[in-house]
Amino acid sequence: MPSEPRDWPFDSPPDVACLTVRSIVEGVKPVLMASRDANDGAWQLLTGDAFDAAEEMRVSLASMIGRDPTLLQLADLQPGWMAWREHLGAPWSRHAEAAQTDD
Repeated sequence: MPSEPRDWPFDSPPDVACLTVRSIVEGVKPVLMASRDANDGAWQLLTGDAFDAAEEMRVSLASMIGRDPTLLQLADLQPGWMAWREHLGAPWSRHAEAAQTDD
């Protein structure tokens, strides 16, 4: 993890809250899917599996980087985009999420 704030590569501050799940925080499963909300740029760092809302956690982006430094590869992920990988250490694939319309 970068030791000084000026080394922080993300456009979100280190202490920004991101959505994740208990299995990632406890080190049971890796982050295999990441997304940023198109409206506010909020981060979601997930396993890619379905999960129960009771498993949701909000933790800082910096703490997630501390758990998995490979997430630094997502520093340029823009709001409205998502990234995924097959397993920890695999390359990230990316695409823009489809725009949602209010009907």
